[in-house]
Amino acid sequence: MGNVQVGLLGAGRMGAFHGESIAFRVKGADLYAIADPVPGNAEAFAKKLGSNIKAFTNPLDMLEHPDIDAVIIASPARTHAANIIAAAKKGKAVFCEKPMAVTLEEADEVIRVVNEESVSLQIGFNRRFAKGFRSAYEEIRAGKIGTPQLMRSITRDPALGDPTSIPQWTIFLETLIHDFDTLLYLNPNAKPIEVYAAADALVRPDFKDKGFLDTAVVTIKFDNGAIATAEANFQAVYGYDVRGEVFGSEGMLTIGDIRHTNMTRYNKDGVSYNTIRYDQDLLFDAYVDELQSFVDAVRNHKPTSVTGEDARAALAIAAACIESCKTKQPVTLKDGVPQTV
Repeated sequence: MGNVQVGLLGAGRMGAFHGESIAFRVKGADLYAIADPVPGNAEAFAKKLGSNIKAFTNPLDMLEHPDIDAVIIASPARTHAANIIAAAKKGKAVFCEKPMAVTLEEADEVIRVVNEESVSLQIGFNRRFAKGFRSAYEEIRAGKIGTPQLMRSITRDPALGDPTSIPQWTIFLETLIHDFDTLLYLNPNAKPIEVYAAADALVRPDFKDKGFLDTAVVTIKFDNGAIATAEANFQAVYGYDVRGEVFGSEGMLTIGDIRHTNMTRYNKDGVSYNTIRYDQDLLFDAYVDELQSFVDAVRNHKPTSVTGEDARAALAIAAACIESCKTKQPVTLKDGVPQTV
């Protein structure tokens, strides 16, 4: 086929980056249309990117357009499942930002519809496309560190804004969901069997009574014996901190670097360096490469690299975390479903 004609649903912070990538950075794709329910947003962004890009306020109107081959969904997380289903029923291939859904019931319905309509679906777990994480995956698959035994994944955001509008359980469903997918990715063919989560409001304790949690540590046990931890905090004052570690029977891998460049400063105050403060700086190439992978899969009628089933597996861990926080007990996973007492 020729270039993939892409419709962008959501022109906010992440949507704008993806729209620019399709327009200027990704080969084999054209940004055909933009839809955003906020009046004027789509029109302004379309005008910025190109005179021929169509703009819609109602996303459903964009999905009706027959010339659109694929849709990028960058709307709020709680709308992802419904938007994927709407796009799939119109025969559009879908790239959706994480999470694919916020409940396992939604996730199962998404997978059912996508399979029924025979459309491509890829979920935006960008760390799989970051060079360090991909290199670690290849080393692990090649057996170069033996069997994974201890694993760690970290996400620390540089600054917490106003928590008022942040939904409950965001730390598991939208932040640590990346870490859960990373741990699954770096422990291939293993399944999580037990999850224990501890979380609190340490950055903004005044929001704890509203159900907002900004700090969490999760322990995950896998059926191959590996024990993993995933941790998150919404305010690392020193920068945007994303790292991973896999300790195996024959060695160890570490992944991630907070440095802005490899320049190190030596002066009267000691030794220091500048740090990255924004996700689109830290993961710029990964964000572009995941879209390139999606476009290539659609053009060549190949499977996508991060499937709905992958997204559901990470969501199952998030769901177990929520249950663990409620019960203050470990939660077992059986066939991808948290088991409640």
